[in-house]
Amino acid sequence: MSSSTESLRNDHFLIEKMMRALNVTADLLQAGKSIPAPFLEQALDFTKNFTNVCHHGKEEDTLFPTLERGGMPRQGGPIARMLLEHEMTKQLAEKMDVSAKAYVQTGNAGQLVADIRSYTDHVSQHLTKENFRLFAMADMMLQGKAAQVNQELAKTEEAKLQSLGKTRSHYEQLVKSYDAEIRKNQA
Repeated sequence: MSSSTESLRNDHFLIEKMMRALNVTADLLQAGKSIPAPFLEQALDFTKNFTNVCHHGKEEDTLFPTLERGGMPRQGGPIARMLLEHEMTKQLAEKMDVSAKAYVQTGNAGQLVADIRSYTDHVSQHLTKENFRLFAMADMMLQGKAAQVNQELAKTEEAKLQSLGKTRSHYEQLVKSYDAEIRKNQA
């Protein structure tokens, strides 16, 4: 039997893979290797669109309201904390976008490396909190409703990705390709 957070945990797996690849990117930049702009744009597309629009949208538009209807307060509890961290994630992604553009213009990678590290550290900690705290509570609260919740999450995902003109398979392939290419450059 699937859990009510299965879809979101699958997103986390994909996001975690991109976080590892971004950390390799930061290592390469710090070592003086050049990373082409189109390559960086793929990672930024993923962070801004898959993570912030699609994944956070699924949580904010579907999971959190479902938990609220089940009795979890929006204010002062885990939902409020996750919403605050989602906003922080967006801000860190924007900083990374600005520093990536500056890197492409100047070749100076220092700020981009720092912003990548801040972003990946924050997102990794956030995912851990969701995986081991929020999702555990959600799965207990929503027992017996997993199929319905997952169906609603799938609808939200489809709508969010359609608004971007993308598909889940596009982002799965993007992460796979980015990870493979960055690891080739690491050798």
